[in-house]
Amino acid sequence: MPPAGLILLLRLVLNFMQKITIKDKTFSINIPSDKIQNRIGELAKQINSDYKDKIPVFICVLSGSFLFAADLIKKLSIDCEVSFIRVSSYSGTQSTGVVKSVVGISTELKDRHVVILEDIVDTGDTAVYLFEEIKKHAPADVRFASLLLKPKALRHDVKVDYLGFEVPNDFLVGYGLDYDGLGRNYADIYKLSE
Repeated sequence: MPPAGLILLLRLVLNFMQKITIKDKTFSINIPSDKIQNRIGELAKQINSDYKDKIPVFICVLSGSFLFAADLIKKLSIDCEVSFIRVSSYSGTQSTGVVKSVVGISTELKDRHVVILEDIVDTGDTAVYLFEEIKKHAPADVRFASLLLKPKALRHDVKVDYLGFEVPNDFLVGYGLDYDGLGRNYADIYKLSE
């Protein structure tokens, strides 16, 4: 059995790793990376089955979904294309309620099977905007994949076809999610501490 001092040190290190500070805010771990990766593997199996005879176009919504998109795409066994769109609706820890397209769609989507890849659906403003923009390109169909969904924050009826996790209406960072541009690089997802 290890000495009591070593056990105390290990507990301190583990507790320290459970919290991060970004700027003026402290966050505690909410979803560990192994749980995230396991769920993404399950989503990939479902997508592989749904699109086994098709070549879908995945539209990765920058900047938040880049890690989710990369890990999901790596786990797919089907042929597919990947494109990117950049939209913005957040300032600090709050949604502005106004969605801006910073970089638009550059891939031909007419008669294609499209899957939008998003990091989080909270108010649903961005999801509605994306559906409307993509529908203008006359795709065969459009499905939506999101790592996270905040049902209590929704202002729109949004159907998420491939969902990682439902989460409470907490402010989250890590695994692509940010606080004023920082925190995207963490492998785990953290929530704002009370």
